[in-house]
Amino acid sequence: MKRLLPAVLACWAFSAQAGLFDDDVARQRIEGLQSQINALGQRLDEAGRNQLDFANQIETLKAELAKVRGQLEELSYNLDATQKRQKDFYLDLDNRLRRFEQAAAPKDDPAAAGDAAGAGAAKAADPANEGKDYEMALMALKGSRFKDALAGFSTFIKNYPASAQQPSAHFWAGYAAMQLRDYARAEELYGKVAATWPADPRAADAMAEQITALEAMGDKAGARKVWEALVVKYPGSDAAKRSRPGTKKK
Repeated sequence: MKRLLPAVLACWAFSAQAGLFDDDVARQRIEGLQSQINALGQRLDEAGRNQLDFANQIETLKAELAKVRGQLEELSYNLDATQKRQKDFYLDLDNRLRRFEQAAAPKDDPAAAGDAAGAGAAKAADPANEGKDYEMALMALKGSRFKDALAGFSTFIKNYPASAQQPSAHFWAGYAAMQLRDYARAEELYGKVAATWPADPRAADAMAEQITALEAMGDKAGARKVWEALVVKYPGSDAAKRSRPGTKKK
């Protein structure tokens, strides 16, 4: 019996140590899992904060985009309104001028004589047809049918070279060409207004539009040259002030 007692005590001690060892391992595993849980919790919190920041950034970008769109719509509206006012102004001016212009240019007018000689087989001016053809082209312009307007004014220019409406026809043909983005044709038509009829009330504005057409074609040197001529011919004019190359046109 005395011999068995040490063996029993040894077994009991071993079992106790094994139990303690199992408890330590379990605690370590629990602590490890707890650390993982804490780490995952931190990552989840951080992800939530990042998601919130991202959502805030999206809302900020949406607000900025809406603001830019609003500004673009406002600028587009102002541009359309400005172009409409400009067209209405010139149409009114055109109607006023026509009341005082004669049906034909003076016979000793070098420009008219040159145009008449160059026209060759152009048909003789019939006051009734002349007025009708001009009105048809003008109505197309008023209706924003710019292709028809350009064709109508171009035909008028060819058929009635001695007409007193030649400056107006060239100006409005240039306007229609600009709306069609035919900048080369517009530059040619506007350029002839100031070159051939420098005393016409629209001559300075025609040169300003000629500058716009040249800039649209990327001809900065040509635009600068026309502007310098505009300043010399019509110093202090609004056209000269607003058409300086490189500045925003109003």
